[in-house]
Amino acid sequence: MKYLIKLSVLLSVFLASAAQADGHEAAIKERIKPVGEVCVEGTACADASAAPATAAVASSGPRSGEDLYNTKCMACHGTGAAGAPMKGNKGQWAPRIEKGLEQLVANAISGINAMPPKGTCMDCSDEEIHSVVEYMVNASQ
Repeated sequence: MKYLIKLSVLLSVFLASAAQADGHEAAIKERIKPVGEVCVEGTACADASAAPATAAVASSGPRSGEDLYNTKCMACHGTGAAGAPMKGNKGQWAPRIEKGLEQLVANAISGINAMPPKGTCMDCSDEEIHSVVEYMVNASQ
């Protein structure tokens, strides 16, 4: 009799833990499920009603050289990282300025030495790059 009671208690514990594991498994699956899917134009997607996402860009016109410097360029040109000439350092800028503003702008757009093309401002227009180079040159003369 004691054996049957122990067996029934054990069976109850096993069934309860199995039911709980199923609940945990469902919760885990819910937590790790994908948040979306990639839908390639021209192919059918699982949710055909979903419209492709478009990035909303609110442009207020070209950004100033100072704004760009403070948000995109200062990390390197404010510290001299990777050999970048520091804004305001006449000795570092003088040989570069001798090459002319247009050459400096061309280098900034295409990249030079450790500086990648457009530095860290891949969304900058060529005119904005010109503006920020001019800002740094003017501060370094």
